[in-house]
Amino acid sequence: MMAASGLALNPQMEQIYGEIKDHFRALGNGFQKLEKVKNPNRQSKQLEELTGKMRECKRLIKEFDREIKDEEARTPPDVNKQLNDEKQSMIKELNSYVGLRKTYMSSFGNKKLELFDMGAGASEPTADENIQLASRMNDQELIDAGKSTMHQTDQAIERSKQVVAQTIEQGTQTAATLKGQTEQMGRIVNDLDTIHFSIKKASQLVKEIGRQVATDKCIMLFLFLIVCGVVAIIVVKIVNPHNKSIRDIPGLAPPASTSRRLLRFTGS
Repeated sequence: MMAASGLALNPQMEQIYGEIKDHFRALGNGFQKLEKVKNPNRQSKQLEELTGKMRECKRLIKEFDREIKDEEARTPPDVNKQLNDEKQSMIKELNSYVGLRKTYMSSFGNKKLELFDMGAGASEPTADENIQLASRMNDQELIDAGKSTMHQTDQAIERSKQVVAQTIEQGTQTAATLKGQTEQMGRIVNDLDTIHFSIKKASQLVKEIGRQVATDKCIMLFLFLIVCGVVAIIVVKIVNPHNKSIRDIPGLAPPASTSRRLLRFTGS
């Protein structure tokens, strides 16, 4: 494999190249350690971690290829050839780990296989190699993989149905609650209308009572003035009975003189 120092790389490509090499070293060490693991659960977990690193390598190789195409117009042809050769070398190394992964998955009884497609153009050989890798799976492995995928799909559909049912139930409860609150608001509005009408009638009644009280007060005041006038006349008559400017009040005139009665009696 060509060393990184022998390639003309820009800073971005150099960073991507370094990350790819780090992942390849991690994959090599990981598969070496995987041979020593005896626990099936640990083996499966470690294999999943290695699969994640392979996915990351695939993404980085695509970025590396994109950088090559972006810099192609500004890079000499021989340098472009070196970069493409290095990319193909990395793709082959990744495919070797993919094949190693398939071998371990078969030995662990896990029949799932994720194919790595490195894109079009300069990466087309990788797609062919992946097709060949898939063709090496027997019919039973393909059937088992299909059944597993269908089982996972059925579980996802069941979970979706449960979520939909729960959503419908919550919507029904919310609608019932809103209906009850609407009816309660209607009753409150009716009560408010009744209270408003009662307050209006009470206001009218208070006004009528106020007018009656004012009329009664006026009548009482008038009667009081009459009584005061009568009392004043009586007082004046008692104090000065010969005052002719004040007419006698019927029923309160002084008695007739006795001598005047006697004269009338004698004349007759």
